[in-house]
Amino acid sequence: VGLQVSAYSEPFFTRGLSPLARLTSFSLVAIAIMIADHHFQLLSAMRFTIGAVLNPIEQTLMMPGTVVRGVGGYFAEQQRLLNENRELRNQVLELAAQSQQSTLMLAEKNYADTLAEARSRLGGRGVVAEIVRDARNPFARKIIINKGSTQGLSAGLAVIGANGVIGQVTAVGLTTAEVTLTSEKDQSEPVMVVRNGLRAIAVGTGREGTIDVPFIPLGADIQVGDALVTSGIDGTYPAGLAVATVTQVEKNPASPFARVSAQPAAAPDHHRFLVVLMRVEGADYPRPDVTSADKKPVRDASAPPIPVTPAKRDSRKPTR
Repeated sequence: VGLQVSAYSEPFFTRGLSPLARLTSFSLVAIAIMIADHHFQLLSAMRFTIGAVLNPIEQTLMMPGTVVRGVGGYFAEQQRLLNENRELRNQVLELAAQSQQSTLMLAEKNYADTLAEARSRLGGRGVVAEIVRDARNPFARKIIINKGSTQGLSAGLAVIGANGVIGQVTAVGLTTAEVTLTSEKDQSEPVMVVRNGLRAIAVGTGREGTIDVPFIPLGADIQVGDALVTSGIDGTYPAGLAVATVTQVEKNPASPFARVSAQPAAAPDHHRFLVVLMRVEGADYPRPDVTSADKKPVRDASAPPIPVTPAKRDSRKPTR
């Protein structure tokens, strides 16, 4: 009985305030603290102390996430840079190709303008052709152009470039033609020295970039640097076209002729286009009337007779 009485000996109201009352009281206390802190900054020191204590803990707890994000961002940034570098390299290659193409087009335009000017000086009688390939024989100094008999080409026509004579048409097809260069062996052109008018014959040697000028007497006035142009006496090349420049003059007293070498003025290997000069019959070169020259003159019957003077005899006696 004593134990039972002691179990119920606690007072009835020892449980304290009700939950609603405690919520109300704590709310009032919190509001009071906030008002006091707002007006008098009473909890600033406490907030600073709590922040100083909790900041290392916060940083430690955030470190794994920061490390993971940093590693992920590093690889993502590296991949982005690799992609950008790849795109930039592709752009550089494209721009380099476009720049080279633009440079080539500009060079071809300048050459075409020079070619058109050279063509206009000859009365516009030329046909512009493009070099499509070299001859099949690697030892022959010949080229193939993309113009043929369809465009009116024939064998024997002169071919020039912007800088001078390139060669002569030697074979013609339907849509292509073969041009023999001035440096081809035994290919000859009548030339003249611009400085003094000395006439000569330029003959190809079969080697690239070399032309010989044979049969020049030792006493002839020819020097290194003299410009050779077509003389126009062969009926194939118009007069005044640049052919070559003298590069070597050797005079050996043991030989009756000097050894003269020259460099061709035009280099077809450096360009794609050239001009084939079309021949105009009866307009390029005057031809003598051989038929009328061979006929004997007919005397008019109404004309007075031509007096005949007898030949005088020598009155001197022959000396025995």
